Amino acid sequence: MATKSDGRQNFNIMIVGQSGRIGYEAALFAASLRRFSPGFKGRLIVAEPQPGPLWPGDPRIGAESVYELLAQMDAEVIGFESRQFGQSYPYGNKIEGLSVLPEGEPFVFFDSDTLVTADLTDIPFDFSRPSASMRREGTWPQIELYGPGYSQIWKSLYDKFGLDFESSLDLSQPDEYWQRYLYFNAGWFFGDCPRKFGDLFLEYACAIRDDPPEELICQTMQPWLDQVALPLVIHALGGGRGTVPDGLLDGSVTCHYRLFPLLFARESDAVIAALSDVATPNKIKKVLKEYEPIKKMVYQNKGAKVRALFDQSNLPRREQAIRNRIKRENLWLR
Repeated sequence: MATKSDGRQNFNIMIVGQSGRIGYEAALFAASLRRFSPGFKGRLIVAEPQPGPLWPGDPRIGAESVYELLAQMDAEVIGFESRQFGQSYPYGNKIEGLSVLPEGEPFVFFDSDTLVTADLTDIPFDFSRPSASMRREGTWPQIELYGPGYSQIWKSLYDKFGLDFESSLDLSQPDEYWQRYLYFNAGWFFGDCPRKFGDLFLEYACAIRDDPPEELICQTMQPWLDQVALPLVIHALGGGRGTVPDGLLDGSVTCHYRLFPLLFARESDAVIAALSDVATPNKIKKVLKEYEPIKKMVYQNKGAKVRALFDQSNLPRREQAIRNRIKRENLWLR
């Protein structure tokens, strides 16, 4: 893999593209990348699940207008076969889709519902020390009365794969507090080889799904399986927390908005301005308007109505409270 003149590595980017919302989000991601990171010289690969026995319908993007816009943004749509997950666990696309990336070349994966807002090439990635998003809540595990605690549950997973549990802990956090344990949001992650990373991710995720330790008997894997396996993969590959500076990814350079009502409710004015900038050109607008929630939120100003419901400097602590308020006002679109 070639390096830039300043010594930093080039890298490839993978997102997932499929029918419906995710296809339009992929097109918006590509447009934002080209608008705000014009110096990016790697490949932008849109991994597209193909029809097969694990999909009852056709999961491909399908819309010719989206394919055309992605091509205009120099994005490569490459299909992959769903061998393990498919419709039963669509989050598995980010695991199985890594197979389409070139082996041995550094990569960054982003969820398609991400907006690039500044130059990605300014981020000093250390691809030899993989990491993932720390913008997360304590969603897993859910501790049951009289059941095993955080340490027992997480240690059972590290033991299952022959990993050192103690070295994964953040000892600045209290025992049995969720942030003591290595846990990421899977909205972005990176590594030095997608094949190595992806093979291990697939192995761990399938083993947890098919043969979980007994300490997990009360735990649900829907939709958390990828986020349970991911810290184990990162730890096994010599990575961990914060191997890139804080405040860039999920900060000044990217925004994982997840759903458009949440974007307008809680993201910064700078993100709103970046979205407007990217979505305004006619060739982009005419495609994004095909998807009704984007049309209403971005182009028919329902997003502004959502934004007016909240003080962005004093948001509710829990996301569910934000969702509930938007739903009460009949502004929840996805």
